[in-house]
Amino acid sequence: MIVGGWRPARVTAVTEATPTARLLRLDVPGWPGNDAGQHVDIRLTAEDGYQAVRSYSLGSYGPGESIELGVDEVPDGEVSPYLVRDVLPGDELEVKGPLGGYFVWRPGGEGPVQLIAGGSGVVPLVAMARAARDASAAASVRLLYSVRGPEDAIYRDELVALAADGGVELTWAYTRRAPDGWDGSVGRLDDQRIADAVWAADREPAVFVCGPTGFVEHVADALVRLGHASGRIRTERFGGA
Repeated sequence: MIVGGWRPARVTAVTEATPTARLLRLDVPGWPGNDAGQHVDIRLTAEDGYQAVRSYSLGSYGPGESIELGVDEVPDGEVSPYLVRDVLPGDELEVKGPLGGYFVWRPGGEGPVQLIAGGSGVVPLVAMARAARDASAAASVRLLYSVRGPEDAIYRDELVALAADGGVELTWAYTRRAPDGWDGSVGRLDDQRIADAVWAADREPAVFVCGPTGFVEHVADALVRLGHASGRIRTERFGGA
């Protein structure tokens, strides 16, 4: 039963994504489906009645009553430590959504698409990459994914497979630790590294940037310096605890 927009949800699968992140699969009766890039609110209620609500991006898209969340633990948080460390298949949560209509990608008449992720900001961009693959539009998509080290990459195996299949063009950026055999630079993304990885401004790509606030602002400013129109750049800052 829906009360105040909240739907009951049951955890059906839990997958360890990184040392600090999990992918959660939920069954949500009556879920209306969602576009790639949307998010949900999750509400937890303690035995004493205290409630905590946080927003999480959806890695899934389309119709059906099963959704996928990507959750990275925030130290000292109220919600993410439970979702990453404690929640088990069969547990009950409450979900509100789908939410957000700005940071979305829908297939149909699309030109080049540039996805740029920092850390767990990759989750809604994976939904977009999946949607593009299923619409036979993956060749128009490039993804630049910045992580501290290779062990911090959520969806790493799936992204490598998407790239290997001749679809999404994938570029890694490591800010602290690179994998063995890496011959690129390590450190914060600068204008040149961004320019080398993304569609050129004259191609007028639709650009989606998601990650921590500092990362998003840094990348968006760099893109404008590189000639991308600010109106073509959509940003989403992830947060919550």
